[in-house]
Amino acid sequence: MWGLSLQNSGSLFYDAAVPRGLQRFHESGQSHLVTFSCYSRRKHRDDPRLADISVRNLEQTRSRFRLRVFGYVVMPEHVHLLISEPENSTLARAIQGLKISVARAALPLAVAPLWQRRYYDHNVRSHNSFVEKLRYIHRNPVKRGLCATPLDWNWSSFRHYATAEIGMVEIESQWTADRRAAREPRLLAISEE
Repeated sequence: MWGLSLQNSGSLFYDAAVPRGLQRFHESGQSHLVTFSCYSRRKHRDDPRLADISVRNLEQTRSRFRLRVFGYVVMPEHVHLLISEPENSTLARAIQGLKISVARAALPLAVAPLWQRRYYDHNVRSHNSFVEKLRYIHRNPVKRGLCATPLDWNWSSFRHYATAEIGMVEIESQWTADRRAAREPRLLAISEE
């Protein structure tokens, strides 16, 4: 259903239709720009309920896999994430977990199959590249003509950066770090000793 098949040996592998030779550089400590698409690039996300499910499950995935989300946007037919590598698993497992959880939650909406196989992953190697990718993510709805400004798009991390809004997904930013420090001043003082 999600592009995985079970061989007699019990191991998972991708169907022959999945492109071969895709190189991924994980466990590098770098941030990753991840993009994955809806099945056949269908615009499933025109339904705001699906976009809401995606955002809610992104937060659950962030918490479950202990990864940092620096930015995201849920578009009608694809998703962009700017994220860290998970602390307790692989990036591939985290993305797989997110896609499966959204697909399961979307079943009552009669959307199946939901996701295209695999995902695109780009290692972000510099601060300039990080800023460029974050801007690209936030400007994507405007570029596509879905809204007038990034602030108008409800399924993005842009509002957090523009207004320090606390949204459904915890965004790793200076504002988030400052809030943590304010909630836990004793822990901060102990760690500085």
